[in-house]
Amino acid sequence: MLKELLVAEGYEVEVARDGVDALDSVTRRPPAVILLDMRMPRMDGWQFAQELRRRGIGVPVIVMTAAHSARQWADEIKADDHLAKPFASLDEVIEKVERLQPQT
Repeated sequence: MLKELLVAEGYEVEVARDGVDALDSVTRRPPAVILLDMRMPRMDGWQFAQELRRRGIGVPVIVMTAAHSARQWADEIKADDHLAKPFASLDEVIEKVERLQPQT
């Protein structure tokens, strides 16, 4: 659902099935910003973020989690920002993406 909303706002969005596919995709073609769900199969968000940084991929990361500790997760994996699910509004998501997206 988030993908469709962002696409309708004019964003190009790629969704990965799991953490392993996400890492492969980001390695091949780094996006402007990563919206990272902490609960993914095969490789969770924690492992994904560690591997991303280990590979030297410096793409901004926004942690998304339904856990009450969204900010703590973001701090622990050195994410650039966080979003607690459910989101307050699509505007909240867009504001964070826009702020972290490289200016062209």
